[in-house]
Amino acid sequence: MKADLFSKAQEQRPKPLAAEIRPQTLDELIGQQHILGPNGPLRRRVRAGRLGTVILFGPPGVGRTTIARAIGQEMKKEFRSLHPASSNVSDIKAVAQEAQAKDILVFIDEIHRFSSAQQDYLLDLTETGTFDLIAATTGNPYHVLTPALVSRASIFQLEPHSLDDLRQVVERAVAFLASSKELNVCFDEDAMKQLTGRAGGDARRVLNALETLVLGSEPGSAISITGSMVDEVYQASPLPFDRKGDFHYDTISAFIKSMRGSDPDATLYWLARLIHSGEDPRFIARRILIHASEDVGLADNTALQTAAAALTAVQHVGYPEAQIVLAHAALHIARAPKSNSACRGIGAAMAYVKSQPMIPVPPHLRDGHYAGAAKLGHVGYRFPHDDPRGWVEQTYSPGIQPSQFYQSDGRGGQTFEARADAWWERVTGQPQPQQWQDESGTS
Repeated sequence: MKADLFSKAQEQRPKPLAAEIRPQTLDELIGQQHILGPNGPLRRRVRAGRLGTVILFGPPGVGRTTIARAIGQEMKKEFRSLHPASSNVSDIKAVAQEAQAKDILVFIDEIHRFSSAQQDYLLDLTETGTFDLIAATTGNPYHVLTPALVSRASIFQLEPHSLDDLRQVVERAVAFLASSKELNVCFDEDAMKQLTGRAGGDARRVLNALETLVLGSEPGSAISITGSMVDEVYQASPLPFDRKGDFHYDTISAFIKSMRGSDPDATLYWLARLIHSGEDPRFIARRILIHASEDVGLADNTALQTAAAALTAVQHVGYPEAQIVLAHAALHIARAPKSNSACRGIGAAMAYVKSQPMIPVPPHLRDGHYAGAAKLGHVGYRFPHDDPRGWVEQTYSPGIQPSQFYQSDGRGGQTFEARADAWWERVTGQPQPQQWQDESGTS
């Protein structure tokens, strides 16, 4: 009796809008045409009836579960869904036993939450053809799944929905609300742009926002949705941010590469994305500090000072003011001339130290400040400041060729490194070797 009551309650409970309009077939799907279009690689596998093991990965709301169900429908297979939060090896064994008599497609969402042993057990079943498997994850499978499973699977990356995709999703939802709920929903253009543009490519997020906007409306109502109404819904539900997932690393990567590429607008955009998603300002400041040396380096020594000051500042000042500090430092990196000679130089020197015999410290460079040092032969050091040029010809690293590690990125102009190159040529009579040279062999 209790079970009947529970089942009846479940039947009467309204479904979320996203579930109500979920596509049932591959032809009804919106987006992911790069793999599910008429000649898409996943569509071809389905058409040929040769699915095997498939891994779908991508951000939330791009249709992993929907695609799996639609494939099961198209291939006329019994669909079984497992989830690591509620399933274990005994559940997998039960499905495998059932598959002896039925043609089954197993779908496992968040497969990265299965242990290595559970993933290996699945692998044995799929290799013997016990059942076809579609596994889904928000993480990069090369990072979060066992190498054995990855090497035997067909991996397909799902992309965030485009604005056109999301507009189609909204139009489908509006048509459903009109036909089944008798709600006449209309948008002004600003509302549509905000609804689709602020969803981060997540169709479920769009539909949840739309559902919130129409909740409580009586059948037969006309609902005019404005940009300010959409803004209120999204302000109450900010974009999720997984600090261990691909989105985190991809966004910080885009931010770093924009600074390195000297694009101030892109730098500010990706910085704003990080801030809006709730990234720790100290993490952002540390990335700026690293790239002040790695990408600007000797071209502008003040960049490191600015970045260090920003890191100190954000330890004392939180958001929203910290975003100004971060923008200041990031723009300094983006707009500064670039040199990675320090990064290249220390990399080459470290590789040499690890691979070559140790060079003894020459006697004239050894500590000679104590009594008895001369008796040990620690003599012959020439003090550069005693020369009017501030430089003397002297060996500092026997066996190491000039510019074996350091090559200037001066590139002319008025950077510190370019001025240092000019000073070197003036006092030594020799040009400083450059990383980049023209066709004549000169820098």
